[in-house]
Amino acid sequence: MSGSGKGRVDGQAAYVLHTHPFRETSLIVEALTRDYGRIALVARGARRPRSAMRGLLMAFQPLELGWFGQGEMRTLAKVEWIGGQPLLQAQALLLGYYMNELLLKLLPREDAHPALFQAYAEAVHALAVGEPGQASLRRFEKTLLKELGYGLTLDREADSGRPVDPQKRYAYVLERGPVLLGGEAGEAESFSGRALLAIAQDDFSEAETLAQCKQLMRMLIHHYLGGQRLSSRRVFMELQEL
Repeated sequence: MSGSGKGRVDGQAAYVLHTHPFRETSLIVEALTRDYGRIALVARGARRPRSAMRGLLMAFQPLELGWFGQGEMRTLAKVEWIGGQPLLQAQALLLGYYMNELLLKLLPREDAHPALFQAYAEAVHALAVGEPGQASLRRFEKTLLKELGYGLTLDREADSGRPVDPQKRYAYVLERGPVLLGGEAGEAESFSGRALLAIAQDDFSEAETLAQCKQLMRMLIHHYLGGQRLSSRRVFMELQEL
């Protein structure tokens, strides 16, 4: 990666999150980059049939991008394919769109998060090669919240500061953390201490941990979306009903 005059950047690792038409022959490209965060680029002429960029600006493929310019909208100058991976299919494709939609709705532009870029790349790769993607997806969600400043307290009780007890059950209170529950709490609204501790360690080797992390992430992300609806989740629910 290099930069020079007039805001020129070359060889920046990136993934395309979304594209939409701009004027007659161009595209607006929303991309996640390793060192510059989420950026918007104008791909001039990219919709022309003979454009060299046209076939390269694909989501979920590792790319190197170069651009120039100042202000909110830069001009895309170069796209390079850096080792393709299998195209996402079926459920994996929907999960990929879910991750992209979260980034577009929650991540401010031009705010660099290399750890989030790495978590995204690992999750996309797991989905592409057919590995069980749930653990990578949960790590991505956790990293996204942490990088946005919403890091989770999972190993200490919010009220007392005592270590979470793996044998007990907890509610997770937004902006605070785990709160010990009495015996009257239902399973659906509580989390086991064992699962919370495993989530804190990124240990998703047990099915219960994955299931409870999914429940926790859904609650937290719904809160931080502030009422914004996710198209990918709606499509996924409709397909499950079919």
